[in-house]
Amino acid sequence: MSKFRVMFVLAEMTDTVRIEPWLFHLKLNDAIKFELHKKLANKVVHNVGLCIALHDITKLDDSHVIPGDGASHTKVHFRYVVFRPFIEEILVGRIRSCSREGVHVSLGFFDDILIPPDSLQQVSRFDETEQVWVWQYESEDGTHDLFMDINEEIRFKVVDEVFVDTTPVGPEDLAEPVQDPLLENQPKKSPYSLVGSISEPGLGLLTWWT
Repeated sequence: MSKFRVMFVLAEMTDTVRIEPWLFHLKLNDAIKFELHKKLANKVVHNVGLCIALHDITKLDDSHVIPGDGASHTKVHFRYVVFRPFIEEILVGRIRSCSREGVHVSLGFFDDILIPPDSLQQVSRFDETEQVWVWQYESEDGTHDLFMDINEEIRFKVVDEVFVDTTPVGPEDLAEPVQDPLLENQPKKSPYSLVGSISEPGLGLLTWWT
């Protein structure tokens, strides 16, 4: 754990890895690493987080070949580096866009972060012309408009996380096909997203606190 920043954790996982016959020339560990990377890297595992990289393999059970399937199947116990910040953790990202929903933030490798309006510095307003949020900062010499411009670095606190099970439904769950075009055109939900806040002193654009 000490090797990584707090927002990265080591998740202990177990999976049965299928090794195709054309990978048999590799050592078993190398073939398993290849398959785990292909299956998990940059993917979200429900209630675990965003998988970044394999850390190590802790145990291999016996491999089996199933009749009619030329591949081998091995139950693997391993640890994976996962992005999953703790609630109340402070992170620094960049503003990628603003909307009436709030400020959308990116960490570079992870974009599904929203700071909603009620979690911004108060009083804040949405500027329709510039399409950015503005903090109306009150000081001794009056009110100053501090714009939250795109690509500005922003410090925020993680206040919530949302996992959505996006596993495709099987044919047995589709007894009646979806006919409503409004449902079909809805944007896809992110399997993992974060909710942030900048409503405390020291949080918000880094330039505010220099």
